[in-house]
Amino acid sequence: MKCPNCNSKDIGKIGSHQFYCWGCFIELTVNGEKMSVYQVEEDGTLSSLDDLFSGEEIAQDYPHIHASS
Repeated sequence: MKCPNCNSKDIGKIGSHQFYCWGCFIELTVNGEKMSVYQVEEDGTLSSLDDLFSGEEIAQDYPHIHASS
């Protein structure tokens, strides 16, 4: 698995469907065939970055997963 943002392979699993990129510090959530991308804010809340990634970009790296937007 590679990060759709920075292409790092340094991805850690933090939950059953949640992953964290140590390269650019974003959180990825995979739910079935949908992937959502979040920025972790200073207070620990998550801000969606899904509008920055098109379905085509994610589909190129993850043909079995589609963007949630």
